[in-house]
Amino acid sequence: MSEEKKSTAPTVDMKKLRQERNESITGAREKMKVQNKVIKALKEALSKEAKTIPELADIMGMQTDAVLMYVSTLKRYGIIGEGPKDGDYFKYELTE
Repeated sequence: MSEEKKSTAPTVDMKKLRQERNESITGAREKMKVQNKVIKALKEALSKEAKTIPELADIMGMQTDAVLMYVSTLKRYGIIGEGPKDGDYFKYELTE
């Protein structure tokens, strides 16, 4: 194989790969944008006082199971902490 073909083959392969993966990459970017907006809204909702999952779901206009998933993830990474119980539900607050 000539030196010219060796140097251009990886570039051509990368271009082809990018074209093939463009749709999934675009979809992943859109999902990340939505997730970042939800996380920002959760932080904003918890910025003044601790709230329960149902309270957060009402504020954000989301299903409680989706809010619970986000809160659980943020709790795992130490961004949100579990506070005292309010009736049947724990209150969650920002730890940052």
